[in-house]
Amino acid sequence: MLQKTFNSFALAFANIKSNLFHTLLSVLGIVIGVASLVSILSLIDGMEKFARDQISSTTSLNGIIIQSESFKRVNEVRLRKDTVSVIDYLKFQKLRGTLTKPVSSYICSSSSGEVVLSSGSKIGTNLLATSSSLQPGEEIPSGDLFTESDIDNKKPYAVANKAFVKAMQFGNEQDAIGKEVIFDNKRLTIVSILPKGKDTPQLFYPISLLSEQELQASPPDVFFEAHKTEDIAVLRDEMAKWLRANYIHAQTDFRMVTNDYRIQQATKGFLLFRVIMGLIVGISVVVGGIGVMNVLLISVTERTAEIGIRKATGATRKDIILLFLAESITVSAFGSMLGLLLGVLGTMMIIPMVMAITDVPFRAAYTWNTFLVVSIISILVGVIFGTYPAIRASRLDPVEAIRHE
Repeated sequence: MLQKTFNSFALAFANIKSNLFHTLLSVLGIVIGVASLVSILSLIDGMEKFARDQISSTTSLNGIIIQSESFKRVNEVRLRKDTVSVIDYLKFQKLRGTLTKPVSSYICSSSSGEVVLSSGSKIGTNLLATSSSLQPGEEIPSGDLFTESDIDNKKPYAVANKAFVKAMQFGNEQDAIGKEVIFDNKRLTIVSILPKGKDTPQLFYPISLLSEQELQASPPDVFFEAHKTEDIAVLRDEMAKWLRANYIHAQTDFRMVTNDYRIQQATKGFLLFRVIMGLIVGISVVVGGIGVMNVLLISVTERTAEIGIRKATGATRKDIILLFLAESITVSAFGSMLGLLLGVLGTMMIIPMVMAITDVPFRAAYTWNTFLVVSIISILVGVIFGTYPAIRASRLDPVEAIRHE
Protein backbone atom coordinates (compact mmCIF):
# COMPACT_ATOMS: atom_id res chain seq x y z
CA MET A 1 0.00 0.00 0.00
CA LEU A 2 2.84 2.36 0.88
CA GLN A 3 4.55 1.64 -2.44
CA LYS A 4 1.32 2.30 -4.35
CA THR A 5 0.85 5.61 -2.54
CA PHE A 6 4.43 6.63 -3.32
CA ASN A 7 4.02 5.71 -6.98
CA SER A 8 0.74 7.66 -7.16
CA PHE A 9 2.36 10.82 -5.82
CA ALA A 10 5.38 10.37 -8.11
CA LEU A 11 3.04 10.17 -11.11
CA ALA A 12 1.15 13.22 -9.85
CA PHE A 13 4.38 15.21 -9.68
CA ALA A 14 5.25 14.13 -13.22
CA ASN A 15 1.83 15.28 -14.51
CA ILE A 16 2.20 18.67 -12.79
CA LYS A 17 5.69 19.12 -14.24
CA SER A 18 4.51 18.31 -17.74
CA ASN A 19 1.57 20.77 -17.43
CA LEU A 20 3.10 23.43 -15.17
CA PHE A 21 1.39 26.49 -16.72
CA HIS A 22 -1.96 24.70 -16.76
CA THR A 23 -1.47 23.74 -13.10
CA LEU A 24 -0.59 27.30 -12.12
CA LEU A 25 -3.80 28.61 -13.65
CA SER A 26 -5.85 25.88 -11.94
CA VAL A 27 -4.48 26.65 -8.47
CA LEU A 28 -4.63 30.44 -8.79
CA GLY A 29 -7.68 30.58 -6.53
CA ILE A 30 -5.96 28.50 -3.85
CA VAL A 31 -2.82 30.64 -4.10
CA ILE A 32 -4.79 33.86 -3.56
CA GLY A 33 -6.92 32.34 -0.77
CA VAL A 34 -3.99 30.85 1.15
CA ALA A 35 -1.90 34.02 0.69
CA SER A 36 -4.75 36.11 2.14
CA LEU A 37 -5.20 33.66 5.00
CA VAL A 38 -1.49 33.61 5.85
CA SER A 39 -1.32 37.41 5.75
CA ILE A 40 -4.35 37.81 8.00
CA LEU A 41 -3.25 35.16 10.51
CA SER A 42 0.30 36.51 10.76
CA LEU A 43 -0.95 40.09 11.14
CA ILE A 44 -3.47 39.08 13.82
CA ASP A 45 -0.77 37.07 15.63
CA GLY A 46 1.42 40.16 15.48
CA MET A 47 -1.39 42.32 16.87
CA GLU A 48 -1.94 39.84 19.70
CA LYS A 49 1.77 39.82 20.55
CA PHE A 50 1.83 43.62 20.49
CA ALA A 51 -1.20 43.74 22.82
CA ARG A 52 0.43 41.25 25.21
CA ASP A 53 3.63 43.29 25.29
CA GLN A 54 1.70 46.50 25.95
CA ILE A 55 -0.30 44.93 28.78
CA SER A 56 2.83 43.34 30.28
CA SER A 57 4.69 46.67 30.20
CA THR A 58 1.92 48.55 32.04
CA THR A 59 0.67 45.87 34.42
CA SER A 60 2.32 43.10 36.37
CA LEU A 61 0.90 39.81 35.15
CA ASN A 62 2.15 38.12 38.32
CA GLY A 63 0.05 40.35 40.57
CA ILE A 64 -2.75 39.16 42.87
CA ILE A 65 -4.95 41.73 44.61
CA ILE A 66 -7.36 41.02 47.48
CA GLN A 67 -10.08 43.66 47.80
CA SER A 68 -12.86 44.06 50.34
CA GLU A 69 -16.40 44.04 48.97
CA SER A 70 -17.88 47.29 50.28
CA PHE A 71 -21.23 46.85 48.51
CA LYS A 72 -23.98 44.25 48.36
CA ARG A 73 -26.88 43.68 45.99
CA VAL A 74 -30.45 43.69 47.27
CA ASN A 75 -33.17 43.24 44.63
CA GLU A 76 -30.55 44.07 41.97
CA VAL A 77 -29.82 47.36 43.75
CA ARG A 78 -26.20 48.03 44.77
CA LEU A 79 -26.05 49.13 48.42
CA ARG A 80 -23.12 49.91 50.68
CA LYS A 81 -22.64 47.43 53.52
CA ASP A 82 -23.07 48.60 57.10
CA THR A 83 -20.00 46.62 58.13
CA VAL A 84 -17.16 45.77 55.78
CA SER A 85 -14.76 42.89 56.36
CA VAL A 86 -11.22 44.20 56.10
CA ILE A 87 -7.70 42.83 56.28
CA ASP A 88 -5.72 44.96 58.72
CA TYR A 89 -1.95 45.07 59.06
CA LEU A 90 -1.72 42.24 61.59
CA LYS A 91 -3.87 39.91 59.48
CA PHE A 92 -1.86 40.90 56.42
CA GLN A 93 1.30 39.72 58.20
CA LYS A 94 -0.37 36.44 59.15
CA LEU A 95 -1.59 35.84 55.60
CA ARG A 96 1.86 36.58 54.17
CA GLY A 97 3.39 34.12 56.63
CA THR A 98 1.18 31.23 55.42
CA LEU A 99 2.22 31.49 51.77
CA THR A 100 4.57 28.76 50.53
CA LYS A 101 5.82 30.59 47.43
CA PRO A 102 8.05 33.69 47.39
CA VAL A 103 6.17 36.95 46.87
CA SER A 104 6.58 40.69 47.14
CA SER A 105 3.69 42.22 49.04
CA TYR A 106 2.23 45.31 50.62
CA ILE A 107 -1.11 46.56 51.91
CA CYS A 108 -2.51 50.00 51.11
CA SER A 109 -5.55 52.04 52.08
CA SER A 110 -6.23 55.04 49.86
CA SER A 111 -8.16 58.14 50.78
CA SER A 112 -8.03 61.86 50.23
CA GLY A 113 -8.07 64.67 52.69
CA GLU A 114 -6.88 68.09 53.69
CA VAL A 115 -3.36 68.20 55.11
CA VAL A 116 -2.42 71.09 57.40
CA LEU A 117 1.08 72.41 58.01
CA SER A 118 2.12 73.70 61.39
CA SER A 119 2.07 77.14 59.76
CA GLY A 120 -1.64 76.70 59.08
CA SER A 121 -1.56 76.35 55.28
CA LYS A 122 -3.71 73.58 53.81
CA ILE A 123 -3.78 71.46 50.69
CA GLY A 124 -5.78 68.55 49.33
CA THR A 125 -3.67 65.37 49.22
CA ASN A 126 -3.94 61.71 48.29
CA LEU A 127 -3.32 59.87 51.54
CA LEU A 128 -1.87 56.35 51.30
CA ALA A 129 -1.70 54.29 54.47
CA THR A 130 0.64 51.46 53.55
CA SER A 131 3.05 48.80 54.76
CA SER A 132 5.76 50.07 52.41
CA SER A 133 6.83 53.64 51.82
CA LEU A 134 8.68 52.56 48.68
CA GLN A 135 6.21 51.52 45.99
CA PRO A 136 7.08 49.01 43.22
CA GLY A 137 9.32 50.61 40.60
CA GLU A 138 10.23 53.62 42.77
CA GLU A 139 13.83 54.78 43.00
CA ILE A 140 15.37 54.91 46.46
CA PRO A 141 15.09 58.53 47.67
CA SER A 142 17.45 60.59 49.76
CA GLY A 143 16.46 60.46 53.41
CA ASP A 144 15.07 57.63 55.52
CA LEU A 145 12.07 55.48 54.73
CA PHE A 146 9.79 54.17 57.43
CA THR A 147 10.54 50.50 58.01
CA GLU A 148 8.47 47.49 59.02
CA SER A 149 9.70 48.03 62.57
CA ASP A 150 8.40 51.61 62.42
CA ILE A 151 5.03 50.30 61.24
CA ASP A 152 4.91 47.73 64.05
CA ASN A 153 5.69 50.46 66.58
CA LYS A 154 3.21 52.89 64.99
CA LYS A 155 5.81 55.58 64.37
CA PRO A 156 4.23 58.84 63.12
CA TYR A 157 6.36 59.06 59.99
CA ALA A 158 5.42 60.16 56.50
CA VAL A 159 6.98 60.06 53.02
CA ALA A 160 5.90 62.75 50.53
CA ASN A 161 6.29 63.03 46.78
CA LYS A 162 7.69 66.01 44.90
CA ALA A 163 4.24 67.30 44.00
CA PHE A 164 3.40 67.51 47.71
CA VAL A 165 6.58 69.47 48.44
CA LYS A 166 5.83 71.86 45.58
CA ALA A 167 2.20 72.37 46.61
CA MET A 168 3.07 73.05 50.24
CA GLN A 169 5.82 75.51 49.21
CA PHE A 170 8.43 74.06 51.52
CA GLY A 171 11.24 75.39 49.38
CA ASN A 172 13.68 72.64 48.41
CA GLU A 173 13.23 68.98 49.25
CA GLN A 174 15.74 68.99 52.10
CA ASP A 175 13.78 71.77 53.80
CA ALA A 176 10.65 69.58 53.73
CA ILE A 177 12.32 66.71 55.63
CA GLY A 178 11.58 67.01 59.34
CA LYS A 179 8.48 69.17 58.88
CA GLU A 180 5.23 68.14 60.56
CA VAL A 181 1.86 67.75 58.83
CA ILE A 182 -1.55 67.24 60.42
CA PHE A 183 -4.67 65.48 59.18
CA ASP A 184 -7.47 63.50 60.84
CA ASN A 185 -5.99 64.20 64.30
CA LYS A 186 -2.68 62.67 63.21
CA ARG A 187 0.58 64.59 63.51
CA LEU A 188 3.23 63.11 61.20
CA THR A 189 6.85 63.98 60.51
CA ILE A 190 8.09 63.90 56.92
CA VAL A 191 11.18 61.69 56.83
CA SER A 192 11.80 61.40 53.07
CA ILE A 193 10.82 62.67 49.62
CA LEU A 194 10.23 60.26 46.72
CA PRO A 195 12.26 61.20 43.63
CA LYS A 196 9.43 60.29 41.27
CA GLY A 197 5.69 59.88 41.45
CA LYS A 198 2.38 61.26 40.27
CA ASP A 199 1.75 64.93 39.54
CA THR A 200 -0.79 65.11 42.37
CA PRO A 201 0.32 65.53 46.01
CA GLN A 202 0.76 62.21 47.78
CA LEU A 203 1.60 61.33 51.36
CA PHE A 204 2.54 57.81 52.48
CA TYR A 205 2.34 56.83 56.15
CA PRO A 206 2.22 53.59 58.24
CA ILE A 207 -1.06 51.72 57.93
CA SER A 208 -0.84 50.72 61.58
CA LEU A 209 -1.85 54.30 62.47
CA LEU A 210 -5.38 53.73 61.12
CA SER A 211 -8.16 52.81 63.53
CA GLU A 212 -10.78 50.13 62.86
CA GLN A 213 -13.31 52.81 61.92
CA GLU A 214 -10.90 54.37 59.43
CA LEU A 215 -10.20 50.98 57.87
CA GLN A 216 -13.96 50.46 57.52
CA ALA A 217 -14.29 53.82 55.79
CA SER A 218 -11.41 53.11 53.38
CA PRO A 219 -10.94 49.31 53.15
CA PRO A 220 -7.32 48.50 52.26
CA ASP A 221 -6.26 46.46 49.25
CA VAL A 222 -3.65 43.74 49.66
CA PHE A 223 -1.14 43.40 46.83
CA PHE A 224 0.98 40.32 46.15
CA GLU A 225 3.37 39.81 43.26
CA ALA A 226 4.59 36.28 42.63
CA HIS A 227 8.25 35.91 41.66
CA LYS A 228 7.27 33.22 39.15
CA THR A 229 4.19 33.15 36.92
CA GLU A 230 3.67 29.42 37.50
CA ASP A 231 3.22 30.09 41.25
CA ILE A 232 0.12 32.24 40.79
CA ALA A 233 -2.39 29.37 40.86
CA VAL A 234 -0.88 27.92 44.06
CA LEU A 235 -0.78 31.31 45.77
CA ARG A 236 -4.34 32.10 44.79
CA ASP A 237 -5.55 28.81 46.29
CA GLU A 238 -3.58 29.40 49.51
CA MET A 239 -4.99 32.91 49.89
CA ALA A 240 -8.55 31.71 49.27
CA LYS A 241 -8.08 28.95 51.87
CA TRP A 242 -6.76 31.46 54.44
CA LEU A 243 -9.67 33.83 53.84
CA ARG A 244 -12.22 31.02 54.32
CA ALA A 245 -10.51 30.01 57.56
CA ASN A 246 -10.50 33.55 58.99
CA TYR A 247 -13.73 35.07 57.66
CA ILE A 248 -17.16 33.46 57.84
CA HIS A 249 -18.40 35.04 54.61
CA ALA A 250 -15.07 35.21 52.80
CA GLN A 251 -16.60 34.37 49.42
CA THR A 252 -18.90 37.41 49.47
CA ASP A 253 -16.77 39.73 51.62
CA PHE A 254 -13.66 39.65 49.42
CA ARG A 255 -12.76 39.39 45.77
CA MET A 256 -9.46 38.25 44.37
CA VAL A 257 -8.23 39.97 41.21
CA THR A 258 -5.43 38.82 38.95
CA ASN A 259 -4.18 40.83 36.00
CA ASP A 260 -3.96 37.85 33.66
CA TYR A 261 -7.67 38.35 32.88
CA ARG A 262 -6.61 41.23 30.60
CA ILE A 263 -4.51 38.82 28.56
CA GLN A 264 -7.42 36.35 28.50
CA GLN A 265 -9.82 39.05 27.27
CA ALA A 266 -7.41 40.14 24.55
CA THR A 267 -6.83 36.53 23.51
CA LYS A 268 -10.57 35.88 23.21
CA GLY A 269 -11.03 39.03 21.14
CA PHE A 270 -8.24 38.13 18.74
CA LEU A 271 -9.49 34.54 18.51
CA LEU A 272 -12.93 35.79 17.49
CA PHE A 273 -11.37 38.16 14.94
CA ARG A 274 -9.15 35.33 13.65
CA VAL A 275 -12.09 32.94 13.18
CA ILE A 276 -14.33 35.50 11.45
CA MET A 277 -11.61 36.71 9.08
CA GLY A 278 -10.53 33.12 8.43
CA LEU A 279 -14.06 32.15 7.41
CA ILE A 280 -14.36 35.16 5.10
CA VAL A 281 -11.03 34.48 3.42
CA GLY A 282 -11.87 30.77 3.33
CA ILE A 283 -14.35 31.53 0.55
CA SER A 284 -11.40 32.15 -1.78
CA VAL A 285 -9.94 28.78 -0.85
CA VAL A 286 -13.27 27.07 -1.62
CA VAL A 287 -13.36 28.78 -5.01
CA GLY A 288 -9.83 27.57 -5.62
CA GLY A 289 -10.84 24.04 -4.65
CA ILE A 290 -13.66 24.13 -7.19
CA GLY A 291 -11.09 25.12 -9.80
CA VAL A 292 -8.96 22.11 -8.89
CA MET A 293 -11.98 19.80 -9.15
CA ASN A 294 -12.83 21.23 -12.57
CA VAL A 295 -9.27 20.64 -13.79
CA LEU A 296 -9.35 17.05 -12.51
CA LEU A 297 -12.66 16.37 -14.25
CA ILE A 298 -11.11 17.59 -17.50
CA SER A 299 -8.11 15.39 -16.76
CA VAL A 300 -10.40 12.36 -16.33
CA THR A 301 -11.87 13.02 -19.78
CA GLU A 302 -8.45 13.50 -21.39
CA ARG A 303 -7.02 10.35 -19.76
CA THR A 304 -10.01 8.05 -20.23
CA ALA A 305 -8.06 5.68 -22.46
CA GLU A 306 -5.18 5.61 -19.98
CA ILE A 307 -7.59 4.78 -17.16
CA GLY A 308 -9.10 1.97 -19.25
CA ILE A 309 -5.66 0.47 -19.94
CA ARG A 310 -4.74 0.64 -16.23
CA LYS A 311 -7.95 -1.14 -15.23
CA ALA A 312 -7.54 -3.72 -18.01
CA THR A 313 -4.03 -4.52 -16.76
CA GLY A 314 -5.14 -5.13 -13.19
CA ALA A 315 -5.62 -1.74 -11.53
CA THR A 316 -8.50 -1.75 -9.04
CA ARG A 317 -10.98 1.01 -8.30
CA LYS A 318 -8.97 1.85 -5.17
CA ASP A 319 -5.84 2.27 -7.27
CA ILE A 320 -7.57 4.72 -9.60
CA ILE A 321 -9.08 6.67 -6.67
CA LEU A 322 -5.68 6.81 -4.99
CA LEU A 323 -4.06 8.02 -8.21
CA PHE A 324 -6.44 10.95 -8.67
CA LEU A 325 -6.57 11.83 -4.96
CA ALA A 326 -2.76 11.93 -4.93
CA GLU A 327 -2.82 14.28 -7.88
CA SER A 328 -5.50 16.43 -6.27
CA ILE A 329 -3.60 16.68 -2.96
CA THR A 330 -0.35 17.41 -4.78
CA VAL A 331 -1.92 20.17 -6.85
CA SER A 332 -3.59 21.78 -3.82
CA ALA A 333 -0.39 21.45 -1.76
CA PHE A 334 1.56 23.09 -4.59
CA GLY A 335 -0.92 25.98 -4.64
CA SER A 336 -0.89 26.25 -0.85
CA MET A 337 2.91 26.48 -0.73
CA LEU A 338 2.87 29.20 -3.38
CA GLY A 339 0.16 30.99 -1.37
CA LEU A 340 2.23 30.65 1.81
CA LEU A 341 5.25 32.20 0.13
CA LEU A 342 3.15 34.99 -1.39
CA GLY A 343 1.46 35.67 1.98
CA VAL A 344 4.78 35.98 3.83
CA LEU A 345 6.19 38.31 1.17
CA GLY A 346 2.97 40.32 1.24
CA THR A 347 3.12 40.92 4.99
CA MET A 348 6.77 41.93 4.71
CA MET A 349 5.65 44.64 2.32
CA ILE A 350 2.62 45.68 4.37
CA ILE A 351 4.36 46.04 7.77
CA PRO A 352 6.63 48.99 6.81
CA MET A 353 3.58 50.87 5.49
CA VAL A 354 1.63 50.18 8.70
CA MET A 355 4.55 51.35 10.84
CA ALA A 356 4.96 54.50 8.74
CA ILE A 357 1.26 55.40 9.04
CA THR A 358 0.70 54.50 12.71
CA ASP A 359 4.21 55.09 14.12
CA VAL A 360 3.79 51.89 16.18
CA PRO A 361 6.57 49.26 16.54
CA PHE A 362 4.33 46.53 15.12
CA ARG A 363 5.58 43.30 13.59
CA ALA A 364 3.85 40.34 11.96
CA ALA A 365 4.23 37.06 13.86
CA TYR A 366 4.76 33.83 11.94
CA THR A 367 3.79 30.90 14.16
CA TRP A 368 3.72 27.16 13.67
CA ASN A 369 -0.07 27.36 13.95
CA THR A 370 -0.18 29.31 10.67
CA PHE A 371 1.93 26.72 8.84
CA LEU A 372 -0.17 23.94 10.36
CA VAL A 373 -3.38 25.61 9.12
CA VAL A 374 -1.93 25.88 5.62
CA SER A 375 -0.91 22.20 5.64
CA ILE A 376 -4.36 21.08 6.80
CA ILE A 377 -6.03 23.26 4.15
CA SER A 378 -3.93 21.78 1.36
CA ILE A 379 -4.84 18.23 2.40
CA LEU A 380 -8.53 18.98 2.96
CA VAL A 381 -8.92 20.82 -0.36
CA GLY A 382 -7.19 17.97 -2.16
CA VAL A 383 -9.32 15.27 -0.53
CA ILE A 384 -12.67 17.09 -0.64
CA PHE A 385 -12.48 18.43 -4.18
CA GLY A 386 -10.57 15.47 -5.59
CA THR A 387 -12.94 12.79 -4.34
CA TYR A 388 -15.64 13.22 -6.97
CA PRO A 389 -13.28 13.19 -10.00
CA ALA A 390 -11.45 10.19 -8.48
CA ILE A 391 -14.68 8.22 -7.98
CA ARG A 392 -15.87 9.14 -11.47
CA ALA A 393 -12.60 7.87 -12.96
CA SER A 394 -12.75 4.62 -10.95
CA ARG A 395 -16.25 3.85 -12.26
CA LEU A 396 -15.25 3.92 -15.92
CA ASP A 397 -15.78 0.68 -17.77
CA PRO A 398 -12.33 -0.50 -18.99
CA VAL A 399 -13.58 -1.65 -22.40
CA GLU A 400 -15.51 1.55 -23.12
CA ALA A 401 -12.63 3.64 -21.73
CA ILE A 402 -10.07 1.98 -24.05
CA ARG A 403 -12.33 2.56 -27.04
CA HIS A 404 -12.64 6.26 -26.08
CA GLU A 405 -10.89 8.66 -28.45
